[in-house]
Amino acid sequence: MTKKETIALFLIFIIAIFFRFWNITNTPPGLYPDEAMNGNNALEANATSEYKIFYPENNGREGFFINIQAISLSIFGNYPWALRIVSALFGIFTVLGIFFLIKAIFPKKSIIALTATFMLAASFWHINFSRISFRAIMVPFCLVWSFYFIILAWQKRKVWPALISGIFFGLGFHTYIAFRFAPFLALVLIIYYFFQNKKSRDLKKYFQILIAWLGITFLVALPIGLYFLNNPGDFLGRSGQVSIFDSNNPILELGASIAKTAIMFNFYGDGNWRHNYSGKPELDIISGVFFLLGIIVSLKNIFKKSGQEKFPYIFIIFWMIIMALPSILTKEGLPHALRAIGMIPATFILAGIGFEFLWKIFQERKRAISLILIMTAGLLIIIANGSQYVSWSQKQEVKDSFDEKYVQIGNYLNDLEPSAKKYIIINTGGTLVNNIPMPSQTIMFITNTYRTIEQQEKNIFYVLPENINQIENPDIIIPLENNDQIKKEIIINFPRVQVANFGDFSVFKISN
Repeated sequence: MTKKETIALFLIFIIAIFFRFWNITNTPPGLYPDEAMNGNNALEANATSEYKIFYPENNGREGFFINIQAISLSIFGNYPWALRIVSALFGIFTVLGIFFLIKAIFPKKSIIALTATFMLAASFWHINFSRISFRAIMVPFCLVWSFYFIILAWQKRKVWPALISGIFFGLGFHTYIAFRFAPFLALVLIIYYFFQNKKSRDLKKYFQILIAWLGITFLVALPIGLYFLNNPGDFLGRSGQVSIFDSNNPILELGASIAKTAIMFNFYGDGNWRHNYSGKPELDIISGVFFLLGIIVSLKNIFKKSGQEKFPYIFIIFWMIIMALPSILTKEGLPHALRAIGMIPATFILAGIGFEFLWKIFQERKRAISLILIMTAGLLIIIANGSQYVSWSQKQEVKDSFDEKYVQIGNYLNDLEPSAKKYIIINTGGTLVNNIPMPSQTIMFITNTYRTIEQQEKNIFYVLPENINQIENPDIIIPLENNDQIKKEIIINFPRVQVANFGDFSVFKISN
């Protein structure tokens, strides 16, 4: 790496850190129950010292990410940002990893490495998931580092990088269901380097590297594999519920899914406010243009270049296709930026390829124009993504999507005397956890009352609306959703009640 590349990478790394840690204590607002469920599992693991390979609640989640979050909570406490900084760290080191991966794939194309790394560092798509405590953020992290080290192993004909790669690749199976498609992408590399080594008549070293890589991958992935072997129902989890093969017309669903996924980059993106600025493309206009140009350049090079020169482009195109499958093979919420998270590295590599093509055109005419192109494009990308994230974070739809109200209720409960008996009426739907709907998880995390023992210590109890008549000697009753029906039921059961309104929620104080 040259001195200029080192300085440029350092500056990009600073940008990545800034975007992923800026105001993380308050943004995103609230705490979505899925995030809170991770936190409650982590708090319980810390309290019991039982760190699980797989946490079956909420449709099931691999445990590695949650167990790392447990470390953060043990240091910082039960705050939403303490969950989210784990995602931020994985996001930051994914940005660093993509630079080294591209340098391995395109050894003489530093401009692709630097521009792709920069666009990833400033990408709303990646920034957003780097600031939400979903385990899916580990998928691009494990992909870029595992592929970097295995490519390095075969290029340098060394076994030790394969061992490191195996650790990352094995850990990938402990992250998110989308990673299960990664072996098909790895197969592309395995086949290519087999024929490369066959030409050079050095298959012995090739197989030493391959066996070392597969062996470490197997050992690291073995715990989760054994768990699924003993609990086959958890292997598919929610993915079986949203599969296109569970629809009336799978072929029609597949076609619609491919189309929606294809347009998410440049035309119409994920409509879920948690995943995206609802409906906006996953890429800003400038990165999107580079991305489309990168696809064209890559396809052109695949058909025109020789075998060894065309392979990097083949690999990236296969990456896009294979890691699109977790999104394409589902029928719900399309386009789906979260399920397509494994596409992120390849997307920005393609954007870097597109930029390099334009760079060469302008550089041949005038170097000054090339420098202006870089500076202008970079500034506009930062402004576009940064302003979009700030605007997104202030939307009421985002506050509602992350259930900011439930965090407010939790904070209110924390300010009350522990001796006061407090009842939370969970009058919402959702997946049941311990016979209580999921939305309760946010308040449980904020108050650290997931376990019965903490509920009893803090006098915070969770009841369903049909069990209001079983509440005994309450001081405070707070329904998750305040409406006339629940208000009427509370007044009927507790006539001596006073109502206090706090923004989006109401508190019913009982006079004894």
